[in-house]
Amino acid sequence: MTDTDRRNDLLRYLQDARDALLWKLDGLSDYDVRRPLTPTGTNLLGLLKHLAGVELGYLCDTFGRAHDEPLPDFKDGADENADMFATADESREEIVARYRRAWALADASVRELDLDTVGTVPWWPKERNRVTLHHVLVRVVADTQRHAGQADILREGLDGLVGYRQDNDSLPPLDWERHHARLEEIAARFKH
Repeated sequence: MTDTDRRNDLLRYLQDARDALLWKLDGLSDYDVRRPLTPTGTNLLGLLKHLAGVELGYLCDTFGRAHDEPLPDFKDGADENADMFATADESREEIVARYRRAWALADASVRELDLDTVGTVPWWPKERNRVTLHHVLVRVVADTQRHAGQADILREGLDGLVGYRQDNDSLPPLDWERHHARLEEIAARFKH
């Protein structure tokens, strides 16, 4: 397998997760994409905002690749966890557009640099902040896929929409209500 093959494989899995994350917003109100759906405040639009910063930080800043995207969430005085939620002043369209611009910039880095290019992650401790493009690309793919999985669960909880893509729910044809009841029955045996 060549470096080009590895690069293309990683970019394909990254793009699949990006597309899935965007699809999870489709048809939802601004309230539903912003509302905290877990005790720690995880929300669909916040996942996109976070991942825009992840791609710009790891795949651009780490390798000295310039971009004009604002990342105010990482400046001194920013709200804690500010990269994980949209402020009242940030629109859905603005965050989605930033995420798409981050893709383009990150993809350019991946395509233009060798996978063994060494960069420095500025926010990591000095003794371990030197990394290769391959290392951080794998990290970004894993992080994006992880957040896509979170988005799957959040969206299913909101309105029952499931699946990896709009045209493919990736689920076997089951009576899901019956299946859920069966699993609850099994779990109930262990309540005591």
